[in-house]
Amino acid sequence: MTRTYSFLSKASTRGLAGNGAGRKAGMVVLGTVGLAMAGCADQSGPGAATGPQAPKAATSHKIGVLLPLTGPNAALGHELLAGAQLALAENGTSTTPGQASALQMDVHDTAAVGGASAAATAAAEAGDGIILGPLTAVDTAAAAPAAQSASMPVLAFTSDVGQARNGVWVMGITPEDQVERLVATARQEGRHRFAAFLPDNPLGHALGNGLLASCRDQGLMSPTIVYHTGSQASITQMMRELSSYDTRRAEAQPDGNASAPASTPAAPATGTTDTADKADKALPSDLAAALKGGSDTSATASADGAAQTPAVPKLAPPPFDALLLGDTGLGLKNVIGALADSQVSSANVRIMGPGLWAAFATKLGALKGAWYAAPDPSSRQSFASRFMARNHHMPRPLADLSYDAAKVATTVARVAPNGYPADVLTRSEGFAGVDGPFTLLPDGRTRRALGVFEVLDNGGGAKLLVPATTKSAVSG
Repeated sequence: MTRTYSFLSKASTRGLAGNGAGRKAGMVVLGTVGLAMAGCADQSGPGAATGPQAPKAATSHKIGVLLPLTGPNAALGHELLAGAQLALAENGTSTTPGQASALQMDVHDTAAVGGASAAATAAAEAGDGIILGPLTAVDTAAAAPAAQSASMPVLAFTSDVGQARNGVWVMGITPEDQVERLVATARQEGRHRFAAFLPDNPLGHALGNGLLASCRDQGLMSPTIVYHTGSQASITQMMRELSSYDTRRAEAQPDGNASAPASTPAAPATGTTDTADKADKALPSDLAAALKGGSDTSATASADGAAQTPAVPKLAPPPFDALLLGDTGLGLKNVIGALADSQVSSANVRIMGPGLWAAFATKLGALKGAWYAAPDPSSRQSFASRFMARNHHMPRPLADLSYDAAKVATTVARVAPNGYPADVLTRSEGFAGVDGPFTLLPDGRTRRALGVFEVLDNGGGAKLLVPATTKSAVSG
């Protein structure tokens, strides 16, 4: 499914693309323009070589959009389309004199026959100069070959950094980007010995890879990373091993021997692992009470059980001074219990976690002092108001990405006479985004300015500890 939209300089505010009346009132279908441009791009002189040639850079400013507009993800696809439409509508009168009076949007349905690969091929045949989308990592991998063959840059909405490459940018806020920000801030605080205790799932491994890369890039020693299998027994046992609990306890005894039996090796992982999708689910009702119990609970026995269970003395700090966690939900509840059991606390260790914690920061009082990296919510308020005025509902978070991608396209189109050159896309000053400034890196990653938030106790949520900053001014 292909639609070419022309956003005129005096286009009025309209609703979602799914509103047929809005499309008829404010959009003009230009079905033959892209084909004509594609035909011109393929013409060569009579003496041109017939063998394989390097792909020519796309010279059109027409914007291709690849999104699921039918099927189970249609609602989300139309939401992202609305974000891109808003950006183009706001820039409809900003084209440079001498250029076309409007930027055209060529929309393709990745849920149609042929999927994302066919949609990218159709965009190339239509003469598009850049692609906004697709939505998922799988669709990005499918669309990339056709886009790269046509030298069309891709601004994908996935957060899977594995899809990043020359000419394909990952627009989502990646776990790796969050970890880089946390490590840099912790290093400024004087932390140098990093470790991670993470779920054995895609999110956990993305966080772990980010920690390895961040420590390497910042000249720190290689971190110790442990992946747990999710069970309470696994979490407790593996946290003890990571924190050298038995050694610390033995050193705390007068005779140098631990009074408790040595821990046994953890059982090998079996069965299926958690998926990253579980991280987005709401917390169960009993978790709030569990988290409010606090992470500073002593591992000593209660008064009633003192005769049966000897008190554990205060132990020395663990062999790390910064610990990255990746769990949410019940997994996080068990991790908090394991931290208390192993006497790992914020008194001597900086606890850090994923930006997903922002969604339930008021329930994280047990992790008082912990950090996570995320955009500053205040940066989004203006965009949310404009989106709501146009579409009559608050934007979903992913709409931020499509708006940002469209802003990149409109900004580059104003300064580049032809197409979307890589040196302009990766300009050092970056671009102004919904959630703050960002820069496209040559290797396909997107470096976003994230703030560092600190968790408060007693249901106070989190406060912005370190504002989002960039190394240079941002324009566009």
